[in-house]
Amino acid sequence: MTEKEMIQRNIEEFSRLQTYMLATEKDSPGYKLMKDRYTELKVILNSFGINLTDIDKIKE
Repeated sequence: MTEKEMIQRNIEEFSRLQTYMLATEKDSPGYKLMKDRYTELKVILNSFGINLTDIDKIKE
């Protein structure tokens, strides 16, 4: 997998995960699990130099 493909896959997962998070109660166990993955994806995308300002819907 190329770096470009990895970035694309992570951006797609980040976007999809945010949609699920917005549809879930913040105090639910599922949300807390998704929040962990959300944080991991933010770190990964930031390490690639991706500016998340426009695509981060959660902003936590």
